[in-house]
Amino acid sequence: MINQEEYWTREQAAKVLHKKPQTLAAWVTAKRYPLPYIKIGRSVLYKPADVIALAESGLVGGNS
Repeated sequence: MINQEEYWTREQAAKVLHKKPQTLAAWVTAKRYPLPYIKIGRSVLYKPADVIALAESGLVGGNS
Protein backbone atom coordinates (compact mmCIF):
# COMPACT_ATOMS: atom_id res chain seq x y z
CA MET A 1 0.00 0.00 0.00
CA ILE A 2 1.23 3.49 -0.85
CA ASN A 3 1.49 5.95 2.00
CA GLN A 4 0.84 9.32 0.35
CA GLU A 5 2.59 11.09 3.20
CA GLU A 6 5.85 9.57 1.94
CA TYR A 7 5.42 11.25 -1.46
CA TRP A 8 5.31 14.83 -2.69
CA THR A 9 2.54 16.37 -4.75
CA ARG A 10 3.35 17.98 -8.08
CA GLU A 11 3.20 21.36 -6.35
CA GLN A 12 5.69 20.30 -3.67
CA ALA A 13 8.07 18.78 -6.23
CA ALA A 14 7.84 21.86 -8.45
CA LYS A 15 8.74 24.10 -5.52
CA VAL A 16 11.91 22.10 -4.84
CA LEU A 17 12.85 22.22 -8.54
CA HIS A 18 12.07 25.95 -8.79
CA LYS A 19 9.54 25.28 -11.54
CA LYS A 20 5.80 25.71 -11.97
CA PRO A 21 3.59 22.63 -11.47
CA GLN A 22 2.47 23.00 -15.09
CA THR A 23 6.09 22.57 -16.17
CA LEU A 24 6.30 19.20 -14.44
CA ALA A 25 3.04 18.19 -16.13
CA ALA A 26 4.56 19.11 -19.50
CA TRP A 27 7.66 17.03 -18.70
CA VAL A 28 5.45 13.98 -18.21
CA THR A 29 3.83 14.48 -21.60
CA ALA A 30 7.10 15.21 -23.41
CA LYS A 31 9.13 12.66 -21.39
CA ARG A 32 11.73 15.41 -21.12
CA TYR A 33 13.35 14.48 -17.80
CA PRO A 34 13.69 11.13 -16.04
CA LEU A 35 11.43 11.97 -13.11
CA PRO A 36 9.42 8.90 -12.06
CA TYR A 37 5.94 9.49 -10.71
CA ILE A 38 2.94 7.60 -9.43
CA LYS A 39 -0.54 8.47 -10.61
CA ILE A 40 -3.49 7.68 -8.37
CA GLY A 41 -6.68 8.92 -9.93
CA ARG A 42 -5.98 12.58 -10.68
CA SER A 43 -3.16 12.80 -8.15
CA VAL A 44 0.43 12.72 -9.36
CA LEU A 45 2.96 11.90 -6.66
CA TYR A 46 6.75 11.92 -6.63
CA LYS A 47 9.27 10.25 -4.31
CA PRO A 48 11.25 13.01 -2.59
CA ALA A 49 14.52 11.17 -3.29
CA ASP A 50 13.76 11.16 -7.05
CA VAL A 51 13.02 14.90 -7.07
CA ILE A 52 16.16 15.71 -5.09
CA ALA A 53 18.31 13.47 -7.33
CA LEU A 54 17.03 15.26 -10.43
CA ALA A 55 17.70 18.67 -8.87
CA GLU A 56 21.21 17.65 -7.83
CA SER A 57 21.97 16.22 -11.28
CA GLY A 58 21.99 19.76 -12.67
CA LEU A 59 19.43 18.94 -15.37
CA VAL A 60 16.91 21.42 -13.97
CA GLY A 61 16.81 24.53 -11.84
CA GLY A 62 19.44 27.25 -11.56
CA ASN A 63 21.41 27.18 -14.80
CA SER A 64 19.13 25.16 -17.03
